[in-house]
Amino acid sequence: MEQRKQVLSAIQPTGQMHFGNYFGAVKNWVALQEKYDCIYGVVDYHAMTMPYNPKKLRENTWELLFNLMAVGVKPESLFIQSLVPEHAELCWIFNCFTSYGQLTRMTQFKDKSAQVAETATDSFISAGLLDYPVLQAADILIYRADYVPVGKDQEQHLELTRNIAQRFNNQMGKEYFVLPEPLYTEVPKVRSTADPTRKMSKSAGEKHYIDVFGDDNRIRKQIRSAVTDTGDTPAGEMSPGVDNLFTLLKAAESMEAYESLMKDYEAGELKYVDLKDAVADALVGLSADFKARKEALKADKKEIKNQIKASSAEIRKKAQETVRAVKEMAGLSNVKF
Repeated sequence: MEQRKQVLSAIQPTGQMHFGNYFGAVKNWVALQEKYDCIYGVVDYHAMTMPYNPKKLRENTWELLFNLMAVGVKPESLFIQSLVPEHAELCWIFNCFTSYGQLTRMTQFKDKSAQVAETATDSFISAGLLDYPVLQAADILIYRADYVPVGKDQEQHLELTRNIAQRFNNQMGKEYFVLPEPLYTEVPKVRSTADPTRKMSKSAGEKHYIDVFGDDNRIRKQIRSAVTDTGDTPAGEMSPGVDNLFTLLKAAESMEAYESLMKDYEAGELKYVDLKDAVADALVGLSADFKARKEALKADKKEIKNQIKASSAEIRKKAQETVRAVKEMAGLSNVKF
């Protein structure tokens, strides 16, 4: 039997899972499990690069894990990054194979630095914020991943990962690391219903994201108040707000409503209230299923946490093997367990 290819992806524990996260990444994670050997990390080291609350970080980490399982991610695929300290050790080694110039040119570093300068009471920018793409490279390469699901905005980070792997291989004179390939899958670009010119995001504020596990009435209210037509859309084009509502409807796989309402739109007969009601019904229906599964998981919270700790320990074995081999090649000493 042919060995399945390895897929690695990760998500930061920054609070509630919104429909932008779900449709844009996590729904795809669930589907990929059927075809690939998947490892999915909740990367709490990464969440430290911006100002944070330690107690909230731990709470958010577990909350996200329960959310991921509730929407269909298998527990044996999940790990907590800080339970696999080899990530941080490999990151340091990779720092020595990474160009400082490359890091300063990373788009997200420039964007987040500007965000800190605009919103923080002081202008402290951590070295971790500059260096986290190297940790991201360690996250991927430590499991010898063949594929990484990426969007266009993450291509730069994957290219850096490939550069680091190639530089290490060249210096060691051995093709040790697989150069991971991007896995482009069709995922919807979900926008804020309050401002469809920007993506759905928690960092933009409460009105700019819809919580997957939120209250039904709140989900309906947010969809009812969605921006549809701002009046500046060129003739013959669908406005970004209406397009976003159709995107949500299609992503929720409510295809009968999608096709019917699209016919209305093409005939010039679409009523926005009908579109909003259909989207609200679809999202509330999904949310109800996920909330029921989450309640069942929370009823056995201790056992579920033990499962995640056990899966992290099992996944860590692969990380330990990689770090042991890397240290051997790099002329470092290995700890004997």
